[in-house]
Amino acid sequence: MPIPQNPKWVFLIFLFFFFFFSPFLSDPRPVLLCGSSNRGTILDFLPNFIVVMDNLTEEVDESGWSAVSILSPAPQIYTFAQCFSFLSHNDCIACQTEGRTELPRCFPADSGRIYLDGCYLRYDTHEFFEEPLNRNLDTVKCGRAGAVTSDQYVGREFAKRVYKAVQDVTTTAAMNNGFALAGEKGGVEAVYAVAQCWKKLTPDSCRKCLTNAALKVSMCAPASEGTAMNVGCYLRYSTENFSRNVTELPKESGATIVGVTIVGILAAIILTMLALICGVHKRVSERKTEKKNLADISISVDKSLNFKYELLEKATNSFDGSRKLGQGGAGSVFKGTLHDGTIVAVKRLFFNTRQWADEFFNEVNLISRIQHKNIVKLLGCSIEGPESLLVYEYVINKSLDQIIFGKNNTILLLTWQKRFDIISGVAAGLAYLHGGCGEKIIHRDIKTSNILLDENLTAKIADFGLARCVAPDKSHISTGVAGTLGYMAPEYLVRGQLTEKADVYAFGVLVLEVVCGRKNTVFTTGSSSVLHSVWRNYKAKKITDSVDPALNGVYSVGEASNVLQIGLLCTQASAALRPSVFEVVEMLNNEKCVIPPPKQPPFLNASVLSSDDSSNNSYSTITLTSNWKTTTEGFSLSNSKSSISSGQPPAEATTFYSAQSASVGIPGSDN
Repeated sequence: MPIPQNPKWVFLIFLFFFFFFSPFLSDPRPVLLCGSSNRGTILDFLPNFIVVMDNLTEEVDESGWSAVSILSPAPQIYTFAQCFSFLSHNDCIACQTEGRTELPRCFPADSGRIYLDGCYLRYDTHEFFEEPLNRNLDTVKCGRAGAVTSDQYVGREFAKRVYKAVQDVTTTAAMNNGFALAGEKGGVEAVYAVAQCWKKLTPDSCRKCLTNAALKVSMCAPASEGTAMNVGCYLRYSTENFSRNVTELPKESGATIVGVTIVGILAAIILTMLALICGVHKRVSERKTEKKNLADISISVDKSLNFKYELLEKATNSFDGSRKLGQGGAGSVFKGTLHDGTIVAVKRLFFNTRQWADEFFNEVNLISRIQHKNIVKLLGCSIEGPESLLVYEYVINKSLDQIIFGKNNTILLLTWQKRFDIISGVAAGLAYLHGGCGEKIIHRDIKTSNILLDENLTAKIADFGLARCVAPDKSHISTGVAGTLGYMAPEYLVRGQLTEKADVYAFGVLVLEVVCGRKNTVFTTGSSSVLHSVWRNYKAKKITDSVDPALNGVYSVGEASNVLQIGLLCTQASAALRPSVFEVVEMLNNEKCVIPPPKQPPFLNASVLSSDDSSNNSYSTITLTSNWKTTTEGFSLSNSKSSISSGQPPAEATTFYSAQSASVGIPGSDN
């Protein structure tokens, strides 16, 4: 919300918020308790955690609590979340958001719990839902001793009141669905208490947990506060009123109550007016920014590349649905016919932010100066109409993933020789990008769906929206992590350090997919993973068992073995061990070239991320902000209200992660 510059407005808003807004009902100070032993690595937990948190948040939004678990792939994760009964719906969601952003700091510990004064969140590698007590995990936290008074007599009186308040909430909660509030007033200090059992406990387990918590927390007095944090319940007392619900309504006249009601109505009216004013101001500012973005691009883009919007609209029959070729994260692609009969592909984009404008400008500038038979050719763009358009050469045979993984028997078109030529073509196009064009351009999103095939099935690399240039004197650039899960190199995913070896890793995944005829799903492990099955066959000296059965044995055994081995070399966890794309081209095209054996299996292992890594235990933050296509195949996920069995995997979906929901602390370098 923009801040008004007029001092009178600032003063008015200050008074409004001071008088009419109470503080957040839940004190958001987190108490984070992590397990003592590790299970795997941070990256072993991360994929499962992201999926389970999405389901957990949805359930909490509906009912205020949820228990969700992922049983496969490993590691198994059981999670539980609950808001305290005195929280409003909005405060509950805010509290849970705070919890889920802090909890990943426990990774890779086998368990983690976070207690906020309005909600609770836990993950563990074993089922704990009905566990009331745990001697190794239950804890108590007391405030500063003597904070209330130094007088022994007064202190004893205060301790009595603490004991009474704690006993009141303990007794009441055991008979009141696991929740109770109490307030003891008068004397030196008021005492407020809250007791909350987790929803999965039986009444007997709840009573057992709270009785244990009451004994421990009562011993904190005469400290000003004490909190018992058991695995099955939470009990706290404090001299501070941590919930408005325990305060009594003042016994005042009806006129006073009417006055308070009128003030509340006036406050709502003022807030509505402020929101309208600020909303109008914001919309006007956005329109100005949008015009500025278009003006900036108009100046930057070469005029020789500019197409008139009306021309492209007519060429695509007003972007008719029957002309649509595909849909991507950045927009839709339509088939168009220009007035001279030239068939083109028109990429239709929508943007109103600086980021979108920059990505559009980036793609235009990068591709307009690239000319290579294995890279799709940019013919021009349109920046003058209501939306921005990119115009490419039309590639008739769609994308490689539609041919390889399609269900219409088009896979029979791809003989071994065609597959080999496609792989060689992609390698040649990458080599051109990585230095053959005079610059070092990293594509960042090499995958089968971004490889187009022309009438001769020649491979053409497409979609440069995420591409970045690297200066010749720099080994890497640090950037926000963006790409497609399953193709992203481990060192880039963890540290955000982008080098050309990230493209090499993605190319290696593509190679194994093309040869095996199977898609590399994101979160699978063991025999179900393409990368793992190829590695297993390689170690067993029967690597050609991985070749696509659809080829019916019609392929060169030696050539197939070499290509699969190249795929394993490219997908090694350590970037230093991967070959450059120029070395890959040499291996593919020179029969006398000796292909070295891979030294690492193609799976993510934090201890082997880099062969020359120095030990670094600092924490850096990465934010998953791009259009990640996440395949959830292979998951067995269950919660208190619904379940997905491993035999019925959910469909593929595109997930957008905000910084709030997916910023996690991960060990790594900060540069």
